[in-house]
Order: sequence, then C-alpha cells, then structure tokens
Amino acid sequence: MHIRKLDTTQKRERALFVDFAFDLYRDAPLWVPPLRGDAMKILDGTKHPFYEHSYADFYVAEQDGRVVGRVAMLENRNYNAYHQSKAAFFGYFETVEDIEVARALLRTAKEWTAAHGLDTIIGPRGVIGIDGSVLVDGFEHRPAIGIPWNYPYYDAFIKDSGFVKDTDYLSGYARGDIVLSPRLYDIAARVKEKRGFWIKTFQSRAEIREWIPRALEIHRQAMSTLHTYYPPTEAETREVIGSLLAIADPSLIKLVMKGDDIAGFILAYHDVSAGLQKAKGRLFPFGWVHILIDRRRTEWVNVNGLGLLPQYRGLGANAMLYTELRDTIAAHGFKHIDTVQANETNFNSTSDHETLGVEWYKRHRHYVYRL
Repeated sequence: MHIRKLDTTQKRERALFVDFAFDLYRDAPLWVPPLRGDAMKILDGTKHPFYEHSYADFYVAEQDGRVVGRVAMLENRNYNAYHQSKAAFFGYFETVEDIEVARALLRTAKEWTAAHGLDTIIGPRGVIGIDGSVLVDGFEHRPAIGIPWNYPYYDAFIKDSGFVKDTDYLSGYARGDIVLSPRLYDIAARVKEKRGFWIKTFQSRAEIREWIPRALEIHRQAMSTLHTYYPPTEAETREVIGSLLAIADPSLIKLVMKGDDIAGFILAYHDVSAGLQKAKGRLFPFGWVHILIDRRRTEWVNVNGLGLLPQYRGLGANAMLYTELRDTIAAHGFKHIDTVQANETNFNSTSDHETLGVEWYKRHRHYVYRL
C-alpha cells in the first residue's frame, strides 16, 4: 500500500477520488450519493470559490492497483485569519475496513499539517468549511440530504490515530402529526398582535433570491460565535445560494419578522434521498426524473434551520416558530420529520427541537488533533 497525492488538474485524477466513495458504498443500502458533478467541482481549483483564498491537496491510498482510501487536507486561510489560528482541515475521509489504511492516511494528514506550518487538525470539514462529519450513532437510519452516512468503524479508526472528539451534532426524528398545546397558539397570537411579530412567506424562488442576502447576514450574526464559523466570501455566498435554490420549495421557507427586521427562520425541504439513491449520483440522462418523482411522493421533510436570534428569545416569538413549523408540515401532509444536525452545545436550538417532540436518533462528530 502507498499514499499518492493526486494531480487535480487532471479530470481522471479527480474522478479517481470521487469514484472511490461510490465503489466503497456500492452494497450499503442507506448511503445517499452526492451528485457526481458537485463532488468533482470540489477538487477543481478553477471552479470552486474556496480556491480563491485557500488551498487543498487530495490523496488516495492504493493497494494492488486499486484505491482503498482517500483524504483531503485543506488550509482555509480565511478561517485561520478570522480565528487567529493555525488549523488544517482534514476532509472527505473514506477507507475500507483496514486500520492500516486509516493510519497511513491520517499519518499523511499530520505530516501535511506540520509541513505547512500549522499546529492543529480539525475535521472532517470541506471546502465550505462545515461540510462533513462522521456518523457515530444511528447507523440504521438513512441520512438527510447532504448529511454523511459512513460505516461504523470510522470513529474507532480516527481515534486510533490520536484524534479526539471536538463536538457532536444531533439529528432528530418527530412524527409529522405533531400535537402542540393550544397555549402555544394563544401565545403566538398575542405576540403577533402586541409585539409586532409576523411571518414572512414566499411564493417563488425569485422572491427567495431577493431576500437571501438579508437572511444570510442574519445567519452570520447567529453563527458568528460558533468555533466553526468564518465570514464567507461573496463567491462562496453565491455557491450556497445556488445549492439552496436547487432544492428549495418556497412554501417550506419562512422568516419570523419583528417589524422590518428578521428575527428568526424556518428552513425545510423535501427529503429526496430515495430519488438521489436511484439517480446514482447523476442528473442525466434520467437521474433528475427519479428526484422529481421522489419530491412528489416523499413522506419525509428535512428541517435544516430553526431558530431565533438571541435578542428576540424570551419574547414569545418561540411560540410562533413552533406553531408555524407545525402548520407548514401539516399543510404538506408530511408523515416524518428529520431535524438536521443541531450542535449539542447549542442548548437554545436543542430546546426548540425538543419542544416539538423531537427525539435525537443520529449523532455526527468532528474531531481535533493537536501537533
């Protein structure tokens, strides 16, 4: 076995990295593949906005003429400038069930970090900064869109190389027919009448596009205290907007308003994981058909954003958040709710979810290693 750095200017080299995951999970019925074109773009220094300010190297482990593992090493210079840190990210880590492969890949990660004058490794994270994590509990459940599913041995393999838990993210399940106390509806009505709160709804993607810059600024304010945050560039913001609009249903996105100011948000979308599995990572020629069919048929909704800005908590607006989400889900007839990756240390977020009857059933992890 040997570790080889890929020449990502070559399409066949990028494909080698991307295709390994499809090979590794070929017989895993719960794995949801990414769109292959999006995965290829991550390695393309001429296309992804990450490379306008930072850099990454991609490695594969090869044995007997075949790929048996992969890892990427990244320095996000904007992250380090914002946090005044010297951190490297490891990401897109995949390996066969062979501890020696994992050790070789993570040894390469440590050597890369030292060679670049950095002192800490955090991950898995990717070119967006927070994409990527390792599933450590809930392997019997299919993941939400964009959330990893991996084999159970990953956690032990990563810890074996000296990495320790940084933080965990919780995903939860709730029935679609949530029953809320009538008292919450009374409170929601009062804060609308007496405190100037109201719900902003959307009719089209074009309308969402108009509001996204304001919403992202609020999101930055809400996230700026988290250790994973760094200010995205304009190009990175456009990348996020494009990804959001690709899956957005305007009727599932709501803003909690206080007068003219955004106070909170609800971001949900149809879970089309089954369609993505049938598409096998390709939109063409017929992958998009599977996704559209699943969008019409799915009984699952993913809730990927639910919260209020700190200055608006404790004013009764939480009741509006809960009742609006419940009514939105009921209007669409969803039977199952998957709430996506609340940081275990964000007690306001976990409390909001638990009020809605969410039971935590999947756990993902980030790790840290200090040289």
